[in-house]
Amino acid sequence: MTPEHIINIVTDSFDGVVPKASWGETSLFYNPGNALPNGVYFCTIKEKNGDNDKSSDLDRDGVFRLSIGIGKAAYLSLLGKPPARPSKGGIVDTGHDFTACDELMPHPIYGWMSWVQILSPSESSFEEIMPLIAGAHQGAVAKFTKRIS
Repeated sequence: MTPEHIINIVTDSFDGVVPKASWGETSLFYNPGNALPNGVYFCTIKEKNGDNDKSSDLDRDGVFRLSIGIGKAAYLSLLGKPPARPSKGGIVDTGHDFTACDELMPHPIYGWMSWVQILSPSESSFEEIMPLIAGAHQGAVAKFTKRIS
């Protein structure tokens, strides 16, 4: 799968999704009608290392990170208690190899906020995590609704 393919699937599968690209990362926001300046983001695709984010070694050929804000309940169910917040510039301490491809695991920086990552997911892995993306989208819809009410 490619980042573009994933973006197309997500934008075609869920209403109100607006992709926004910046600095080698595309964030997917719930923002129907662009009612808010950015909307509520729930999923990102990062294609290269950043100054403060090299833990997944995204500068490898063909490697990208799909990140999903799944919420605390889903995180607890899948991975247990979220890790402690890392120090500035650090990564969460979970024992995971954050460079491993096609494996769902805590996000190396935002795992403490109940975000997960999968590097370069296969089609079968992507199909397995679509319910997580759907749940993240539903959470974004709820947050969006609160903000505009």
